[in-house]
Amino acid sequence: MPDDVTREKWDRAAPNFDLMSAKGPEKRWAPWKQDLFSSMDGHILFMALGTGLDIAAFPPNRDITAIDISPKMIEQAQDRVDAYDGEIKVHAMDVHELTFDDAEFDQVFTSCTFCSVPNPIEGLKSLRRVMKPDGELHMFEHTGSRCFPFNLMMEVMTPLTRKLGPEMNRKTVDNVTAAGFTVTEVNHIFLDIVKTIKATN
Repeated sequence: MPDDVTREKWDRAAPNFDLMSAKGPEKRWAPWKQDLFSSMDGHILFMALGTGLDIAAFPPNRDITAIDISPKMIEQAQDRVDAYDGEIKVHAMDVHELTFDDAEFDQVFTSCTFCSVPNPIEGLKSLRRVMKPDGELHMFEHTGSRCFPFNLMMEVMTPLTRKLGPEMNRKTVDNVTAAGFTVTEVNHIFLDIVKTIKATN
């Protein structure tokens, strides 16, 4: 069944998304995203494109298929897609209902994504299905914290932030393992909250 609730939430957020994200978070995390994305190679799936802010950190001349659940986000991203020095094919698609073939992609990249997927383990399993047996998962994510008082703060904040977009207390590294991936590297960028995660299929 299509996830209309999530799609509508991000459709509503699309007109103001750049105002909230482009000047602060994107500039702050850009060097780490550029480093993560520099390993893009082969046939790549990028989830979720949003308004395309991450495209500025992509290396040139790559073959990228991008998805986002929100058609409104994709509309906002179109100018950045068109300006990319390479190929980006964009689809409005829910990660829980990917229409790609089994073992289609060499790599999957995510950026601040799995804080918002309603069923994260099932979403990750869906990504595994479309990855080649030796495929790689590369993630830039913010997660819950194990450190006091941040863990308590995130638990309190999550019921509110969930309505607006992301959840603050996700155990994303554990979810990657639970989905069947082998985690090979976790790098903490800000405390134990913002991190990169690398895993193999």
